Amino acid sequence: MTQRTEATAPTAPEPPPDDTPGNPAPPSPLAILGLLLGIILATLDGTIVGTALPTIVGDLGGLGHFSWVVTAYLLATAVSTPIWGKVGDLYGRKGSYLISITVFLVGSVLCGLAQNMEQLIAFRALQGLGAGGLFVGAMSLMGTLLTPAQAGRSQSMIGVMLPVAMIGGPLLGGFLTDHLDWRWVFYVNVPVGAVALLLVGLLVQLRGERRTARIDFAGAGLLTAGILALTLLGTWGGTTYDWVSPQIVGLALLAAASLAAFARVERGAPEPVVPPRLFRDRNFTLAQVLTFLYGAAMMGAASYLPQYMQFVRGMSSTESGLLLLPLMLGMMGAQLYIGRAVGNGGTYRAYPIAGGAVATAGALALLTVGVDTATAVVSALTFVLGAGLGCLMQPSLLITMNSAELRDMGAASGTNALLRTIGGSLGVAVLGSVYTGRMTDSLMDRLGPDGERLAGGELTPALLHDLPEPARDAFRAGVTGGLHGVMAGTAVLCALTFAASWLIREVPLRSKTPQPPESSA
Repeated sequence: MTQRTEATAPTAPEPPPDDTPGNPAPPSPLAILGLLLGIILATLDGTIVGTALPTIVGDLGGLGHFSWVVTAYLLATAVSTPIWGKVGDLYGRKGSYLISITVFLVGSVLCGLAQNMEQLIAFRALQGLGAGGLFVGAMSLMGTLLTPAQAGRSQSMIGVMLPVAMIGGPLLGGFLTDHLDWRWVFYVNVPVGAVALLLVGLLVQLRGERRTARIDFAGAGLLTAGILALTLLGTWGGTTYDWVSPQIVGLALLAAASLAAFARVERGAPEPVVPPRLFRDRNFTLAQVLTFLYGAAMMGAASYLPQYMQFVRGMSSTESGLLLLPLMLGMMGAQLYIGRAVGNGGTYRAYPIAGGAVATAGALALLTVGVDTATAVVSALTFVLGAGLGCLMQPSLLITMNSAELRDMGAASGTNALLRTIGGSLGVAVLGSVYTGRMTDSLMDRLGPDGERLAGGELTPALLHDLPEPARDAFRAGVTGGLHGVMAGTAVLCALTFAASWLIREVPLRSKTPQPPESSA
């Protein structure tokens, strides 16, 4: 197989952006650490707040609006992610990254100072706007400074941080809330962000000329509308509103119409937010499909396995998080191994194929879990699912960066981050609907109308012990049935990744930094 050819330069090329690498030598480890710290901020803050929310609501009030503390952050992050990527491509990736960290830190401090729920929601939205540029900024800078062949180990660390934040975030949030104050959930970002600003500002050296171009406001507006509709659909569907309610159907139609119009606008835009040329590369398109699917599978499993651990096995919130460590270790181990293997000259096509198969087997294995299955067995089975997901995550990042040209590095990483976010949001929503439906059916079969009321109530693991024994047994069986539904859906998602992975071509990773055409100016 021959290596992918670079795009032909236009007859009147534009000047390169201000981060054209003047030296292909890789940056120092401290510079890479500065980029990784930004990703730590972005991934950790998406999960650390959850365990602090009950205390926050008790302090600030506003119980009816507390879900918007999470939703406002997710909406702002999803909307701003592709826009940050394109702004970096046009006006400089280093400056864009530093600005996004600054916005995130300002939002974090203001969240810690919030005096009521309305202020907190507004400041969380500001924090989310900054968070949208953290992951995409770090990824695009790595794609600029490192060739894909060099970036394997560094990108494996990025993949490791996702499961660490997913499991470790709630644990850290609970610790800070219990032993300090809930406001430290936000203040803890400040020292980490300050170090990232210092390292990137001093050690990441880029040079070149800024490109003069107009921002695609029409494309950005349509993409924002589509993402808002999809995120709200994923947040409200099956919970706040029924899936066939006018609100959810209207959001689905708005999302479809906005994204269809966005695709038409992007084809004619001089500098599109998401360049259609990226999707002409088959490997790039397949990498985004894998990212969407594994994002849905990962977030779905991580969201509903703790329910089983707490309600059926009687674990506390902290214990249920610790019992999911094998899931995290499986993802971490697979990504570290792949990063090292690819960095030493190995190929990558076999990993997503194997990952899809292993993840499917892991999800199916969890279908054997029953009410009386030993906790250690359940915990160990999650390792198989985690290892399979890890084999999907790392190659998707590598293929994305290897398939994009230098001028589109920010847009490519922004697209990848966006699809993972949307996949996770929709995965939690759809699999959550399956979970609730299976649990409700099981409870109604055992308890009749009382079962439906029990499924719809806000039952906590502590309150479960106050129920009569028949009701407790029925509820545990219902939760187990709901988990089986989630794992069946996860297996379907992973099987789709297995099928899609066979279409990937083994295109050699670039071994030198791509150079843009010389400026005619």
